[in-house]
Amino acid sequence: MVAFIEGHGLRRVPGYVNEDIPSILWEGKDNPDAWKDFVEMAKHAGAPFVIFSDMTLDRAELDALIEEAGELNFPDEEVSELVEAKWLRKYTGMVGYIQLGFVYQGLVFLHETTTEWYERYQALLEDIESFHDIVIDEANEHGDEEE
Repeated sequence: MVAFIEGHGLRRVPGYVNEDIPSILWEGKDNPDAWKDFVEMAKHAGAPFVIFSDMTLDRAELDALIEEAGELNFPDEEVSELVEAKWLRKYTGMVGYIQLGFVYQGLVFLHETTTEWYERYQALLEDIESFHDIVIDEANEHGDEEE
């Protein structure tokens, strides 16, 4: 991917475009080579660079997630969140998400590529965070009643 981008005379700028930035998302989920079309469009539009960001599954982050899933489901070691978190271990060190972008006439055009396992990882993170929010909200409600 890097060679393809640089082969088109474009530079890579490390960065991530969040949802607060006005952007247009490239549609090409059915085409595994859609990112190549995206890079060619950036060149055609005269973009001098492509914004490049990737996310790798970090061992320490996954271990923390497994620990949290285990604490939420203690003593049941067979609960789906914990099993799924452990299943993700085989993807440690692998890239699960790539975002490419370029700016044209005040808008950021984005192409995002993600793996199925990374989507499952993100969903698991959100599920555990939601559970923590519920527990905190319930604790606050009970704490307010005692005052």
